[in-house]
Amino acid sequence: IFGGLVLDVKRKAPFYWSDIKDSLNLQCLASVLFLYCACMSPVITFGGLLGEATKGNISAIESLFGASLTGVSYSLFAGQPLTILGSTGPVLVFEKILFKFCNDYGLSYLSLRTSIGLWTAFLCILLVATDASSLVCYITRFTEEAFAALICIIFIYEALEKLFHLGEYYPVNMHNNLDNLTFYSCQCSPPTNASDQLLQRWNQTGYDSSDSVPWSSLNVSMCKLLHGEFMGPACGHHGPYIPDVLFWSIILFFTTFFLSSFLKQFKTERYFPTIVRSTISDFAVFITIMIMVVVDYLMGIPSPKLHVPDRFEPTSKHRGWLIDPLGENPWWTLLVAAVPALLCTILIFMDQQITAVIINRKEHKLKKGCGYHLDLLIVAIMLGVCSIMGLPWFVAATVLSISHVNSLKVESGCSAPGEQPRFLGIREQRVTGFMIFTLMGCSVFMTSVLKFIPMPVLYGVFLYMGASSLKGIQFFDRIKLFGMPAKHQPDLIYLRYVPLWKVHVFTLVQLTCLVLLWVIKASAAAVVFPMMVLALVFIRKLLDFMFTKRELSWLDDVMPESKKKTEDDKKKKAQEKLEEESRLEEEEECKLKVCFDGSNRLTIPVNSFSGSQEKVACVRVDVSPDSPGEGSTTETFL
Repeated sequence: IFGGLVLDVKRKAPFYWSDIKDSLNLQCLASVLFLYCACMSPVITFGGLLGEATKGNISAIESLFGASLTGVSYSLFAGQPLTILGSTGPVLVFEKILFKFCNDYGLSYLSLRTSIGLWTAFLCILLVATDASSLVCYITRFTEEAFAALICIIFIYEALEKLFHLGEYYPVNMHNNLDNLTFYSCQCSPPTNASDQLLQRWNQTGYDSSDSVPWSSLNVSMCKLLHGEFMGPACGHHGPYIPDVLFWSIILFFTTFFLSSFLKQFKTERYFPTIVRSTISDFAVFITIMIMVVVDYLMGIPSPKLHVPDRFEPTSKHRGWLIDPLGENPWWTLLVAAVPALLCTILIFMDQQITAVIINRKEHKLKKGCGYHLDLLIVAIMLGVCSIMGLPWFVAATVLSISHVNSLKVESGCSAPGEQPRFLGIREQRVTGFMIFTLMGCSVFMTSVLKFIPMPVLYGVFLYMGASSLKGIQFFDRIKLFGMPAKHQPDLIYLRYVPLWKVHVFTLVQLTCLVLLWVIKASAAAVVFPMMVLALVFIRKLLDFMFTKRELSWLDDVMPESKKKTEDDKKKKAQEKLEEESRLEEEEECKLKVCFDGSNRLTIPVNSFSGSQEKVACVRVDVSPDSPGEGSTTETFL
């Protein structure tokens, strides 16, 4: 019991002090600033969606507090502190279903949620005690790449979706006539049918009837408050057309993405010394955000900004920071809560461990080891704490974790301009995660600064993270092979040993699994998403009947592509060297013998008297009739 946990602690404890010392680098500061901006928006957005789903029982301030508390604890005590915790879509779906269930049956939502959370924490600790995390050996590249690809695609899709949704809040007139611009106007007018409830609202605002309201002089917010109707050629369905904001948001979005990508690659440019290029590359995203904030401020266009709660108190006045697991619910709810807790346990376990496997890949060249059991224990403990405090649950976030690792890559610093630097490893430490979530907790007191950050800029950062995290996923390299002629295909190691049609079959199976995961996650059945991720492991085992072990070792091996290719090249060189040595041995056997090599060439080995090195002399003998030695035999002419 707890054998794996003890080994994790023994493995990680000697590196604890170095985890602090290794953070004393400018690159870590750049990583903190980048990930802080990247983590803030999804946490606040998730809190807002949770507030809508639970009618304010859990909202943005609880999400900020929970993320900060869980992230700081995880960074300090986890086995793999490079992992970044975040919220997940299936958790939100589960919260919606649970809240609706409690409303339908008259149960206390927060109390039942606390019971489920405590059961989930207990089951996760039980998994730690039984060393269930050792099952990650069955999570091969097939499973982890399908999962990582799905999360990256979701990041990209949601970034674009949020950008397009701005068109609903800031509508554009698609049928403009430039000659009639002077006639365009939009005014507030009274509603056609005023209900009794509407009349009561008007009375509350100081107006007795519709005639007493100065409709034509009301601004947009007051017109919406009094449920007026917008009339005029410059009006859309929800208010006046606002073309500048939408187009400016699109400019901010794509400029952020392209500028971040350009500055990240600045290390390989031909300008400035190496230290300058490296610093610009490390701070690429933060520099981009600062530039976009300044440009947006100078333009003065009212783009949507990041909204952070400015008071540290529960959103709902009917709750505190500690929740009773029983509350007003019947006693049997404490026992029944174990059933949905099983589903939550699978969700937490699969999300956490697949992300951990991706972070601990061999191509990242991590030197301080992993800690799957310790990671799950910290997540379980904090899940129980968040349940008692009525805070959202947080688990490993795949894209944020990959972005964290990518921001801490250590590369050779002596590369010449235009030369690709050599990857050396990852700067493994605990301080970046600790600082990211500490700043997140202090965000309540920094609203005066954060309110200047445009939301389209953060959406552009999401697009950048999703796109950059796709790099290095072998699955996408294999998809490209479908439309690539054989003569233009790159020298990939698996193409040397696996037939191309079998590579395509393997890719199609993986692509089918990805599409099924997407359909389930986007549907009402998203709550069973973790079960489908678990099913990927069994689908991978079925491939053993379609492919040989040798073929799967090339397609699904955990060893990185570059390392496999290097080892294969070494084997080929060793084989060539062996063949060369055998040829020399054959020539040595011809010593003191006259050997014919063809019809008119003699090979005569000559021993050197000054040393042990052997010399070979070749004499060409012309025996044609026109030669001076016509009629002579080969022996007499020689």
